[in-house]
This record gives sequence, C-alpha cells and structure tokens, in this order.
Amino acid sequence: MKNKVAVLLGGNSSERNISIKSGYAVLNSLLKSGINAYPIDPQHFPIMQLKTEGFSKAYIALHGRGGEDGVIQGVLEYLKIPYTGSGILASSLSLDKYKTKLMWKSSELSVLPDIYLQKNDILKFLHHGIEKKFLKLKFPILVKPNTAGSSIGITLVNSFNGLNQAIRIAYNYSHDILIEKFLVGEEYTISILGKKILPSIKITTKNYFYDYNAKYKCSSTQYLCPSGLSDEKEKELQKIAKLAWNTLGCKGCGRIDVILDKKDKFWLLEVNTIPGMTNKSLVPIAARAFKIPFDDLVLKILNDK
Repeated sequence: MKNKVAVLLGGNSSERNISIKSGYAVLNSLLKSGINAYPIDPQHFPIMQLKTEGFSKAYIALHGRGGEDGVIQGVLEYLKIPYTGSGILASSLSLDKYKTKLMWKSSELSVLPDIYLQKNDILKFLHHGIEKKFLKLKFPILVKPNTAGSSIGITLVNSFNGLNQAIRIAYNYSHDILIEKFLVGEEYTISILGKKILPSIKITTKNYFYDYNAKYKCSSTQYLCPSGLSDEKEKELQKIAKLAWNTLGCKGCGRIDVILDKKDKFWLLEVNTIPGMTNKSLVPIAARAFKIPFDDLVLKILNDK
C-alpha cells in the first residue's frame, strides 16, 4: 500500500472554518497528484492513533492554537511521524506575537511599538482602568489577541473610549493581548518556500486596515503580484523576510507580513507558519507568479523542497 498522508484540518481554534477550507484544498490537490491522502480532523479523530492507523506523514493545515503553536508538532514528534512546516519551538514562538517581536528586536529588525498585557493586567484594567500604561502609545492603536491569527479579534481604537470594549473582544480569543501602534502605510506580504523567497504581494483594502472582513468577506480587497515595488525595495524586503524567518528558526512554507511607511521604511508585523492554502490564498498567488502551479506547490510543501 502507498504511504498514507494525514491532512490535518479543522481543529478547535477560532480559525477552524478557514482551516477546513485550506485542508480540503490541499487534500484534493494531493489526491489529484496520486498521493494516498486522508482528511483528519483532531476534533473527531484521536491523533495518538495516527501511527496505528498506518499514517507515515502529516500535512499540517491546522490554523491557530493547536495547529501553529507547537502542540500538534509535539504530538507528531512523539509519534515519530514526519510533518510539514516549522518545528515545535519555532511554531510556538511564531504564534505568540509578543515573543516573535522580541526575537526580531534581538536581530535589530524594525517592529512597531507595543504594550503587552497578561491576564492579570487585563482584568485590572477592565475593573479599574490603567490609563498611564498607554501614554507612551498615541492613538490610533490596534488591540490584538496575542495568540490568534486571521486578524480575528483585532480592533482599531481611536480614543480611550473604545479601549475597554476592544480589550474585552481580544480577551475572548487570548488571555494575553498586544496593543500596538497603528501605522498608516502600504501593506505587503512575502512568502517563503523552503530556501526560495517568492515575489511580494501588495494588499489594498477599502477598510481602515487589513482586518478579518477585508481578508475573507470584502470583494474589494486586492492582491497585487507583482507588487509594484522597485527591484531595490524588493531585494530589501527579501533580505528582511529571510532574517525574520531564520531568527525564529522557521522552515518549510510561510509568510511574513510587513507595512511600508510614508518614509519608505519597512516594519515587520507578524509571521504565518501555516498559511492559507486555497486557490485564493496569498502563498498560492505568489507561487503562481513564480511559475509554480498549486498542485506543484502542495507537493513541494509535502516534500519540503
């Protein structure tokens, strides 16, 4: 019998629905390529049985907690089942926005000013208000769950009046929160595939920022690839992305999001170690611009090439 590949999808995170779309796009592609692949949803299948069920490799299409945070990677390491993407430590660091930024700062990469709130800080703030902590950040600011992706739970706040509600929303998705300076600029994302850096994509939206609605609901959001950056700026972005990726110890396929300010300076936003994999997702768009069809892209990720 051919080697069995488990396409891990769904899960229990707030990004479950997006993961299912990505996972089935990957599954259908693998089947089309003749791979003996099966959909495995940890919500319904005991992951510890993967080995006894004869699976020899896992393609991780789980987004968010339980998929991108090193947890599933740890289980697969224990089971001695090879898997796609970054390892335990890199995955854990990368899903944590605050720790990611600390690592990037250590490599002298540019990140936006922020304030990190843990559970006790959040509860004190919601009960008593701690306005002094925010004096060093001028509005507008973004309030983000520290360990959630897909822009879920993020709120743009323009004054103290909206801060409590924004913190409550973010707290629904994570018990630690990152409050970050909001920078007006042009947003780009650049994908990494093994040792290759794919062409950058410029993201334009009519929303105030690239939020959940802009990502998944607005038809007006545009993804420009080629991005329109000059050769010099493209090379600069590639260099930044490579250092950001390597600083975290990531491998396989992923994406780095940045913003270019009005002074022509790049600022790192975050990293995505298990990017969306539908035909409309950003990594496949960049891959097509690099002459890599979707089915080839999926095989390259599976074989880590």
